[in-house]
Parts: sequence; structure tokens; C-alpha cells
Amino acid sequence: MVRPARFGFNPQTAGTNLFQRDEGSAGDSDRQRRVWSEFDALASALARAGVQVIVAEDSAVPAKPDAIFPNNWVSFHRDGTVVLYPMMAVNRRLERREELISQVAREGPFRIARVVDLSHREADGKFLEGTGSLVLDRGSHIAYACLSARTDLDVLGEFAQLLDYELMTFDAQDAGAAIYHTNVLMAVGTHFAIVCGASIGNPQHRDAVRSQLAATGHEIVDISIEQMRRFAGNLLELDSPRGKLIALSGAAWCALDAHQRRRLESHGDIVAADIATIEHLGGGSVRCMLAEIHLPPRGP
Repeated sequence: MVRPARFGFNPQTAGTNLFQRDEGSAGDSDRQRRVWSEFDALASALARAGVQVIVAEDSAVPAKPDAIFPNNWVSFHRDGTVVLYPMMAVNRRLERREELISQVAREGPFRIARVVDLSHREADGKFLEGTGSLVLDRGSHIAYACLSARTDLDVLGEFAQLLDYELMTFDAQDAGAAIYHTNVLMAVGTHFAIVCGASIGNPQHRDAVRSQLAATGHEIVDISIEQMRRFAGNLLELDSPRGKLIALSGAAWCALDAHQRRRLESHGDIVAADIATIEHLGGGSVRCMLAEIHLPPRGP
């Protein structure tokens, strides 16, 4: 997790992220305090639940309004691979900091075997924004991705070849606009998957996604467009010494009905945190704030 130094509404991402809401510049200091409070409460809740949380500090200069969402620029894999991703917004490219990766390796302690850097595709105007663009079924090595301005098919192919993943691509829309990141409409855990099927307009694509998830042993929890807009699809399964848990926002948890909640609770303990300011201004939720670490431990 990256504790933000200057979190705020990012005009460079607003054109493709319809979840963002601008409040103007009034009350900046109070808003920053609210963001820090929400961030710290989530990190503390995860730690109390038994999750190892590595908190990195954002640097104040240059300003990086979306630094709180590290999963878009980096991912960590079981074979020791670290992947760096091409970002659409120029000011988000500043978030890629080598010292943060070094901190993960040091504090884990984890072993890094190789770094796959896809950021060179920014020069071609082609982007793939980490596990925002990619929803990974790591057990089956399947990458789900809805295509958008931030999720390019060519870069997806490069990722799949280098990381040995099978691709499942589709189009998804909300109110006629392409959904900017796959992880707002779906999440894949070990034995469950959240999917907003209504956002996948092509029935063949929708059926293909559902069939693939069923074939890999996932119980599918379908959510509505309105639930997706309240970030009910933006959640992440995590491991702790106590077992599986599912992290999501308070707004996302409240958006689910009683039956959906029971089905999720059967797959892990729930950790829900109120991050209303972060969701409103940043257009992302709990899953976006977590760059999950699958690196192997470093030996003695």
C-alpha cells in the first residue's frame, strides 16, 4: 500500500474514469486529512485481520494524485517476477519508483528473480494498467480483461506471452462508455468470482466469461450495474495465517444484498473499511489500493 502525500482529483484520468467526482480545490487540507484517516484505517484493519501489510510513503514532489493506487503500475508473481506497466496518464507514470519495489523485497523479505518492464509501450500510445486492466486467476493462469483506452490488446498479448497466461478478453460498458478497468466489474478469488454480467453487452462474451469461471471451479456472484457503480466488484481475496479474507469498502459491502453477502462470507472473513473520500475523488476502491504480493520468500 502507498500512503499518499498529495491525493486528489486527477484531471488526466477523468476522461476515461466515470467513477471520479471533482469537488474543486476548497478544503484541500481537510480533505487530505480525511484521506489519510481512511487509508490508515484500512491498513490497520487488514493488519488486525492477520495480513502482512507493507506501507510505502509517497513522495510529495512531484505531485502524484493517484499514488494511492499502486496496483496499476506494478504486480508481483509467485515465480519472483515483478511486472511494470504502461500508464495512460502522464502524471501517473511518476508513480513507478524503484525504491518502493526495493522496500517490498527488503521488508517482506521476498526474492525478486526478474523484472518485466512493459512501460516502453507508452511511446506507442498503448497501455495496460496492471491489475486494474487485468483480473488474474493466478491458480489457473487466466487473465480476464475488458478492452478500453487503458487496456490495449497488443500489450495484453505481450503480458500473456511473457507470464504464460491465457487471455479472456471482452468489451464492457456503463452508460454507453467503455469501463476503464476490469477490476471494477469483476474479481476472482480462489473459489469464487464477482461479475457484473450486465456490463458485458455481447451475450457470447458474457457466456464465455461465465463458462470459463465455472470450468475453473468458481462460484459466480453476479452484481448489477448499480452495485458495480458502488464498487461492489472492486474487492480482493487475501491470505492471512487465520485463513482467507475478502477486503472491500464499506460502500461496496452495503451495496450487496443479504444473499450475496452470505455467499461471499462462505469464502472468507470480511474486512470492510469506509473510504468514501478516496472512492469519490479517485474513482477507485479498496482493491485498487492493494498491490498483492505473491513473491517467494527470500532464503537465509
